[in-house]
Amino acid sequence: MDRRRFVQISGLAAGTALLPRNPEARTPASVRAAPGRKRAKPGAMITTGQPAVVTPNGSTLPWKIVDGVKVGRLIAGPVDHEFAPGLRAECWGYNGSTPGPTIEAMEGDRLRIYVANRLPEPTSVHWHGVILPNGMDGVAGLNQKPIPPGETFMYEFTVKYPGTFMYHSHYDEMTQMALGLVGMFIVHPKQPRGPGVDRDFVLMTHEFRVAVGARRPDPNEMKDFNLLTFNSRAFPGTAPLLVGTGERVRIRLGNLSPMDHHPVHIHGVFFHETATDGGYIPESARRPETTVLVPVGSTRVIELIPEEPGDWAMHCHMTHHVMTQMGHGSPIMIGADTSRLDRRMARVMPAYMTMGTTGMGGMGEMDMPIPPNSLPMRGGPGPFSYIDMGGMFTVLKVRDDPDNSDPAGWYAHPEGTVAGPADPARMKKDGLE
Repeated sequence: MDRRRFVQISGLAAGTALLPRNPEARTPASVRAAPGRKRAKPGAMITTGQPAVVTPNGSTLPWKIVDGVKVGRLIAGPVDHEFAPGLRAECWGYNGSTPGPTIEAMEGDRLRIYVANRLPEPTSVHWHGVILPNGMDGVAGLNQKPIPPGETFMYEFTVKYPGTFMYHSHYDEMTQMALGLVGMFIVHPKQPRGPGVDRDFVLMTHEFRVAVGARRPDPNEMKDFNLLTFNSRAFPGTAPLLVGTGERVRIRLGNLSPMDHHPVHIHGVFFHETATDGGYIPESARRPETTVLVPVGSTRVIELIPEEPGDWAMHCHMTHHVMTQMGHGSPIMIGADTSRLDRRMARVMPAYMTMGTTGMGGMGEMDMPIPPNSLPMRGGPGPFSYIDMGGMFTVLKVRDDPDNSDPAGWYAHPEGTVAGPADPARMKKDGLE
């Protein structure tokens, strides 16, 4: 071996030693090997060591096995959809829901999917990110004829690669996707990659324009979306994600929003981005994050191990994306002196009050009349006070015993662990007069 070859090999060895090969490197050993850690129940397994995907507020497409082929059916049609209690709209979806049922398969499976069209116009389905024969790709006009109203087309292909994908209409996309014709498509690997997970969730981010009091989303909107959702639900209509302390959790995020990217932030944890709709990310390219950007037309997969029990917020960090049906056309009122206006208005409308002069917080919990079928500025009740966030917001509920915990219950904090009013005597002792 010459000197140059020795230096090359030595350098590679040193570089390998410096790479964070274990994504759990920041996680304390006491949490990684927590004695109370539970694996997912065997009945929920899709394969050895791999739990089935859970779609909060959603469902999974059922299969029939016919001569070794998995056969399923999607029905595209109108959907009377509830975004949150008090807000419904006439959307379009698959099998009576938006997003449609999550398609879950195994690498190498042969799939036969019948798509029935119950819409008033033609449609087609594109299997976003899936490698398949060209004639099955679903782009109307390019790869197939559109599916006429009242007819059923058949798609058949083998899923060759594992990953987190999506499916959606590819005919009149501006209208059909905006009204909800989207869904997630998960293909599990035959051979597990990396550490096994205990829980596996899938969330589709989406945005709609639903005018206050309207009954249908506006598919012509290009920028002023006022209803941002996880799995087409807005807080407080979003189901929480219930997980265990020390469990390894996978969350798959998809984005088929018409226009906006979504930086999804989770409180109380850090995570690693492990895959996109293009494939797996090498360990050497992963880094710890607390916010993952999910671009339009993309999927992102993150894995995390919660260390601290509690109720942790999970939301898009674009601040207008956690408000429901905001009045974007309202003038700036913060700091305005409206005393004269209030006096004059009180003469004709005694209950009148000007809002927003000191900020917008707390407006959602005010007991005031609002238009039917609307939730302007609405959030939901929390364990300490009203949570003045809506839209693309949910809760990661971390419990020591998740399988016996109430998903609707709030975390019981140990005494002395909740922020509260400061003690003046303690402040003085700490040198703060």
